[in-house]
Amino acid sequence: MEFDAIILAGGRSSRLGGVPKSGLIYDGATLLERSLRAAGAAGRTVVVGPDPGDLPEGVLTCREDPPFAGPAAAIAAGLTALAANQAGGDQAAAPAPFTLVLACDMPCSAEAVRALAAALGESLAASVAVAPERAPEREGGDGVMAVSADGRKQPLAGFYGTAALQRCVADAAGRGSLENASVFALLARLDVREVRVPPGSTDDVDTWDDASALGVSGRIPDHGPGPGPELRS
Repeated sequence: MEFDAIILAGGRSSRLGGVPKSGLIYDGATLLERSLRAAGAAGRTVVVGPDPGDLPEGVLTCREDPPFAGPAAAIAAGLTALAANQAGGDQAAAPAPFTLVLACDMPCSAEAVRALAAALGESLAASVAVAPERAPEREGGDGVMAVSADGRKQPLAGFYGTAALQRCVADAAGRGSLENASVFALLARLDVREVRVPPGSTDDVDTWDDASALGVSGRIPDHGPGPGPELRS
């Protein structure tokens, strides 16, 4: 299955005192590094947010407009960056049929991505068997979205049909409703399959208590080698 990836890393982190979530550490790697690994099979990847510094070769960066305009605006910026790269690159291939949207604040998101990719692959295979003439995007409907073990939907861990996602963004932009919009509102018209993912794989870090519970440690970039913020127990 071919896909591109948008990694969202541009929130204010207000409940973390402004410490960027992307630089927090889990199991020896930053949350951004872990998210990039989770999306490692993507054809193209873009990180949306403040300049994170060194990134693997080929990974794109961009910023939502205006900055801190929310995840819907960040998804729009990521799609634009991917399209611009594809148009200006050496490859003349069409955009990937699916786009992985992934927030960078879920330490174990790789498990969710694997489960989602497997579920989407099964749907694609079944659709090809029934109607092989159908277009690749329609074979999987409009994509798959993670649902936690306790039933919470997580739209920032999902594979979405690229063309369908672009239509959602264009519609929202036309209504002037991208800035500070919820992702659920952005994706409301999509026919998305909900997929249960492994327990803990979509647990995210919003507060220092969350970080402590998940075993995530703090780090403030460019402040030297000293310890990061103290986590409350």
